[in-house]
Amino acid sequence: MSLTSLPVLSLTMPKAEFAQAIGESFRTFGFAMVKDFAIDRDLIDRAWKLSEEFFALPEDEKRSYHNPAIAGARGYTPFGVEIAKDAKHHDLKEFWHVGRDLPEGSPLADASMPPNVWPARPAGFQDVFTELYRQFDETGATILSAIALYLGLDEHWFDKGIEDGNSVMRLLHYPPIPNLSGEAIRAGAHGDINLITLLLGAEEAGLELLFQGKEWISASPPEGAMVINVGDMLERLTNHYLPSTIHRVRNPNPERAKFSRYSMPFFLHLRSDFPIKTLPQCISADNPDRYPEPISADEFLQQRLREIGLKK
Repeated sequence: MSLTSLPVLSLTMPKAEFAQAIGESFRTFGFAMVKDFAIDRDLIDRAWKLSEEFFALPEDEKRSYHNPAIAGARGYTPFGVEIAKDAKHHDLKEFWHVGRDLPEGSPLADASMPPNVWPARPAGFQDVFTELYRQFDETGATILSAIALYLGLDEHWFDKGIEDGNSVMRLLHYPPIPNLSGEAIRAGAHGDINLITLLLGAEEAGLELLFQGKEWISASPPEGAMVINVGDMLERLTNHYLPSTIHRVRNPNPERAKFSRYSMPFFLHLRSDFPIKTLPQCISADNPDRYPEPISADEFLQQRLREIGLKK
């Protein structure tokens, strides 16, 4: 393995060994590649088919599921709305968000966690993506238990923090690019807001991470593996011990520009009222506390949504 290639880790490894391996990959890259996860392959295949069918619907029909008042929290967000922090051009993508269905009467139900929106077609959309969300959620919790062990915490440390968490599954469509000469790219350089991101569908070339802030390297996994990366919330919680690495989706080579690109990231969030407070073991003389004042997960999210153009 070269110093700039990510190892592919298996969830069948012994728990302690996996925890150490994913922790080291996160420390080095802010990213990891993981295979042998417990998400049903047939379900994933059905999800890809339904995602393609939805994004092929007429523009007016898709836009009928767009509600600017909820800042993209659920349903459809049209092409060219989202922009990377500090970028000059909007991203070349459209997407659909599926969130958590909260128990009736939950105090967390607000504009940040509104009810899900479901399209009238394609048929089966709600059932497939409700189940896929559940399986993503369970896999994310498994990954977080390994991260907890790596940080010297109890393996269940994150459990309460993500219970009824504001996690979002995004169905992403990057349409064909007829003109590659513009400055806009499919997804501008950015860090993710959340704790960790689990990404399916990055096998198509384009996903790159900024290795040690100096060099763009490919983060495309082999078939059957997913990409997992540290988000800004986990970076803050660990006082930058685990880095939220800047990444992008660059435009394709000319021969691939006429094809769409699809992916499905699952943004695993803390519950909205969770106080993000620096972990004591991540503070030292060499790494003093960058964030002496805690911030709630929802306050952090709202701040970032404004920065990326989803909230005014």
